[in-house]
Amino acid sequence: MVVVLPGGPVRPEELPSDTRTLFMNHPSYKDSASQLLSIPTKVVGQMGLLYVQQREFAVTVPHDKNVTILGTDDATTCIIVVLRHTGSGAVGIAHLDGSGMEECINTMIQRIQELSMGYVEGRVELQLIGGYSDPRNYSEAIFYNVMQAFHKHPVEVDLTLCCLGELNTTIRGGIHWPLVYGVGVNTKTGEIFPANFTDKGPEQPLRSARYFTGGRQVLDIYDSNLGMLRIGPFNYEPLRGADLWLQQSDDFILQHLSTSPDVEPPHYVMHVRATLRHIMENPFPAVTIFPDNRPHYYRRDEHGNWVPVRY
Repeated sequence: MVVVLPGGPVRPEELPSDTRTLFMNHPSYKDSASQLLSIPTKVVGQMGLLYVQQREFAVTVPHDKNVTILGTDDATTCIIVVLRHTGSGAVGIAHLDGSGMEECINTMIQRIQELSMGYVEGRVELQLIGGYSDPRNYSEAIFYNVMQAFHKHPVEVDLTLCCLGELNTTIRGGIHWPLVYGVGVNTKTGEIFPANFTDKGPEQPLRSARYFTGGRQVLDIYDSNLGMLRIGPFNYEPLRGADLWLQQSDDFILQHLSTSPDVEPPHYVMHVRATLRHIMENPFPAVTIFPDNRPHYYRRDEHGNWVPVRY
């Protein structure tokens, strides 16, 4: 997908190597980032929400009666990718940390195109959010690889929003902090807004355990044709020393298991501890959680909850 910047399609050698170069050459991105940052952060509950975790993505369409908001948060050095077809309105969101990105981007594009069959008009728009100016430049490395992955495809994609790096960073007490940790996407209109989420869907510790133990693939967690959330099946290696990690102080866990220990949200350590406990209790998920090697499916009930279903 050839990346299109405000001046038109760019050749491989013209692709910006970092966000600062992008903003210097195309200052209009500062305006669109400012517009996003001017929107008050919304607190989103479970009704109509499809939440994706780190190393997950999901794609749906405007007429999906089960999902009205796609969302993700807790992105510090990670980058949130939003893709949308302007003709069909098919839209996807991914939470990328550097692993499995090219395969994820390929599959997201494929899903968007499949859901846009029959729509002659329309372009694919790309929005990038998150990835603040961290001291170790993790975010910049992810940005570079995301741009390279999109640029390998023949179809044009318009980069319409890039709220990353210095545009998503403030300084407090001499420390760089992200301005936006998460976003929601209105699946009917394509509107993107800063958000955090009170409900992040079923089986959170299991889903976190997969990437915590080194699962590199970015998983597609939703089937819009069926209206079902899909988790697994997957396996992971037992994590040596999980019990020892759980004995450590909150600060020790923060300093050694985060890429951005100074700026993690308050619930970060609690989330890590829940994940570690899950790994201890289920060291072989192929045996204890997915014994039949089938996904766990969830469907929305009349109250908006994700409830398990046999499929």
